[in-house]
Amino acid sequence: MLNIILFGPPGSGKGTQSEKLIAQYGLKHLSTGDLLRSEIAAQTPLGIEAKAIMDKGHLVPDEVVIGMISSALEANPTANGFLFDGFPRTEAQSIALDGLLELKNTEIALVLSLEVSEEELVKRLLQRGLTSGRSDDTNENVIRARIVEYHKKTSVVADYYKKFDKVKNIKGEGTVDEIFNALSEEVNKFSL
Repeated sequence: MLNIILFGPPGSGKGTQSEKLIAQYGLKHLSTGDLLRSEIAAQTPLGIEAKAIMDKGHLVPDEVVIGMISSALEANPTANGFLFDGFPRTEAQSIALDGLLELKNTEIALVLSLEVSEEELVKRLLQRGLTSGRSDDTNENVIRARIVEYHKKTSVVADYYKKFDKVKNIKGEGTVDEIFNALSEEVNKFSL
């Protein structure tokens, strides 16, 4: 089983590249936001618990999110692997995820980090803001603050996985296909 974490700041092309990776390698996309919404909609015990917490304006605790990830892993026993999106975001979440995957006799094989210059990110997001309808894509100051926040949050996760030599930095500038080829080159080092 091939499990990958894909990192990339806002505007790095992470959404585009994750779709291509999922299609190419038969991975299951695991987005914690999607999992939360799905569990809440299905009114599972975890979903009910998460909704009650969110309704109070609190963040869903790591153990609830890990429980949802565990359920998603169990629900997809034939998947070639998983592409983690939006999780983990802290060292504690990374440790918890590794513990869960160890129980399932698997692990994170690779952490792919899309590297894009701040100026290119700002340019892309302002361009996206013309059509996305997202107000946070139209204000340069907000965009720059999002980029700083991204680096602050994800650097701890990257540092954690660097200890295990699992992080590969990929140049996220160029054509969609050039970037995908660079990502694929790293993924292809692992057998499915």
